[in-house]
Amino acid sequence: MKNEQYSLKEWILTAIRSEMASYVVYTTLENKVKNGLMKDKFHFLAAEETKHQRFLESLFKKTFPKEDLIVPKKSPIPLPEIIIPKDEDMSLSMLLSQAMIAEQAALEFYRELSGKFDDMTVSHMLEYFADMELGHYRILQTEKESIERFEQADIYWPMVHAGP
Repeated sequence: MKNEQYSLKEWILTAIRSEMASYVVYTTLENKVKNGLMKDKFHFLAAEETKHQRFLESLFKKTFPKEDLIVPKKSPIPLPEIIIPKDEDMSLSMLLSQAMIAEQAALEFYRELSGKFDDMTVSHMLEYFADMELGHYRILQTEKESIERFEQADIYWPMVHAGP
């Protein structure tokens, strides 16, 4: 990623903004799907994003104690965005593909951000966040593969669920 032109403040604000956006995506997906197990996974992912956000907010306050935390509407450092259309034209597997790209970018982002701190506790926590983003990626990948099997069944065998 290598975004040397950005300040530490911009890095932290970007991380907070990203976690907030991911929370919205996962709660939207949780409300969109009907499968109970998938709802639980999206609920879990949304809760993880909230925990990350809280840590990052406390990191901002610790790092910039004299500044007010004002999260920008747009991320200071460009990261992939997940677009959830208002209509139902985009398949769930396409949404999960976007989320996987965002999780991969978050993994790289946190690895780079961890190197910006001399405080090893903070650095290790951000490395742990990177590892967690990889875990999120794998959850999404598994769900996407499962969904694609069902989407393909609907394409190739439209009457597969029809009774006798």
